[in-house]
Amino acid sequence: METKTYKITKIEGEYAYLSELGSLFGEELFIALALLPIGVDVGSVLIYENMEFYLT
Repeated sequence: METKTYKITKIEGEYAYLSELGSLFGEELFIALALLPIGVDVGSVLIYENMEFYLT
């Protein structure tokens, strides 16, 4: 499975907007904070690997 790196660009309520780093197309995800590691905030960088997000 491919590893991807994302940066949290915005948090609204219980959801976060993640922008893929290094992507030519600027893919953006909208995901529930409950699925992300504890302690994330705007500007946090996350690794997505094996269907899980990890805080760097």
